[in-house]
Amino acid sequence: MSPVPSRWRGECQTGELFSNSSCNKKIIGARYYLGGYESEKENSQESQQNSINTVELKSPRDTSGHGSHTASTAAGRFVDNMNYDGLASGGARGGAPLARIAIYKACWDSGCYDADLLAAFNDAIEDGVDIISISLGPESPQGDYFNDAISIGSFHAAGSGILVVASAGNAGARGSVTNLAPWMFTVAASSTDREFVSKIRLGSGINLMGVSLNTHQMNSTVLTMAASEANDGYFTPYQSSYCLESSLNRTKARGKVLVCHHSGSSSESRMEKSMAVKKAGGVGMILIDEREDTVALPFIIPASSIDREVGDRVLSYLNTTRRPTSLISRTKTVLGLDSAPRVAAFSSRGPNSLTPEILKPDIMAPGLNILAAWSPVAKKINFNIISGTSMSCPHVTGLVALIKSAYPNWSPAAIKSAVMTTATALNKKHGAIISDPEKEKANPFDYGAGFPVPFNMLNPGLIYDVHPSDYKDFICSIGYNDKSLQQITGDNSVCSKSSPAASNLNYPSIAVPNIKHNISVTRTLTNVGKPRSIYRAAVYSPGGLNVTVVPKFLLFTSFGQKKSFALNIRVNAPLKDYVFGSLSWISADARVTSPFIVGTSSSRIGRI
Repeated sequence: MSPVPSRWRGECQTGELFSNSSCNKKIIGARYYLGGYESEKENSQESQQNSINTVELKSPRDTSGHGSHTASTAAGRFVDNMNYDGLASGGARGGAPLARIAIYKACWDSGCYDADLLAAFNDAIEDGVDIISISLGPESPQGDYFNDAISIGSFHAAGSGILVVASAGNAGARGSVTNLAPWMFTVAASSTDREFVSKIRLGSGINLMGVSLNTHQMNSTVLTMAASEANDGYFTPYQSSYCLESSLNRTKARGKVLVCHHSGSSSESRMEKSMAVKKAGGVGMILIDEREDTVALPFIIPASSIDREVGDRVLSYLNTTRRPTSLISRTKTVLGLDSAPRVAAFSSRGPNSLTPEILKPDIMAPGLNILAAWSPVAKKINFNIISGTSMSCPHVTGLVALIKSAYPNWSPAAIKSAVMTTATALNKKHGAIISDPEKEKANPFDYGAGFPVPFNMLNPGLIYDVHPSDYKDFICSIGYNDKSLQQITGDNSVCSKSSPAASNLNYPSIAVPNIKHNISVTRTLTNVGKPRSIYRAAVYSPGGLNVTVVPKFLLFTSFGQKKSFALNIRVNAPLKDYVFGSLSWISADARVTSPFIVGTSSSRIGRI
């Protein structure tokens, strides 16, 4: 790579297993943060010595694998023979392979501490980064913006012209999305058109499809039983059906494939279930995953995860067969799935629980069963397959890095707008995107503006731009006073008496959560396409609404020219829930699309 840019002000902090030579022209900066971590532990009942010992390596070195995976997804160089135990083999690279990487390690085994996160944000801003990718987030429901270190750090990053890309969260339920601030780019998770299929062949000859990263091969069919029938000790059949530690009777389970359940609770480990089966002498596991998230995981014995519908077929076979058997096949990589992308079951959904006038998530990107680099310090492998909105976040980071390289003077909001307004709400076969696990048509609460289309984002035609001062007005509009505003900004900013409503922040999506009869929402577009161009408004309006745009045409005569419009919404019939529509500005060369959502005060939060 070329020499490190002279404008770079960062440093390479050394530590355990990390020397000056660990940085180079690709990894140009590395820091780690222990102050908040050690302070919190000092004040706890644990001794300081014990707390320090829980930190695996006091250095920027990745000891969990998560940082290596996300960094390589965003900006990894090309690798021509990448695979996970032979699965998903082939060439791969990150989204922006020529981008530089600076590391800010602020999390440890026990979690992430606000003081360390804020110190990392501060250093990243001072060092001169262009983009911050943060595959972290608060627990759902998220608290106030300015009780959250990521929201605070991101606010100051945006004020310095740095776009912050963040994960939407993995809670899955409606209203569970986090990283809600409008100055952040919040990413939901989708599938790709690749799956890792592990077949189950029942003794009756029926073949069923499951998912796993099963690299073990069973050579013949094996007697199979429900784990509930192998309960041991004080465990009930119901408890043992979840293959809890020590819940299985060795005499009953030995040499058999056990059919276990997984409730989807974060307290349950699917890997530990396979360990419990193996400890009881079982030789395989069929896991009925009640969360139905199609996450492929490695197990220590031959195993395959199936959804509830397939699970019912397996249980029916067990209940109607005298000596049921099964054979679990080694996982195979299957490419070209027509339904991709789908919204991942675990991906957190809107609406925004803090400010419903801002639609979150903003966008969706691949986050299900993603292959990327892994730290050999964490595990003796170079690549790993994992899932989460932590994986979708760096996909978008790579995209925005490409835009930043093409348009270095664009604001964070302009870059975000270019990705959102050129996204699609259709899958690869031009059908509607589906949301797992319900397999119903998805909506903007699931995917925001949709799935990115990289070919279009470098030529968006028009953008919705936001100046940092607009975020100050937004803060005032949601109830902050001068004193609280100044605590956030660190300057003498004051709230204007005429701050626009939160719905009128110049955002690339439009959300009206509490409409009564009618409302008018305004936006301003900036021309970044051909100097002379005409755009026509096209509205898709859901039932119960009358939606008009004024004006219907926008004529631009110069590059950088701004034009404003109003989206007028009138309720014609009672709304039982949120409804979804879209507004597109169409020219001969571009299509600029924004989703809009409309709800009343009675709109429910439960799943549609």
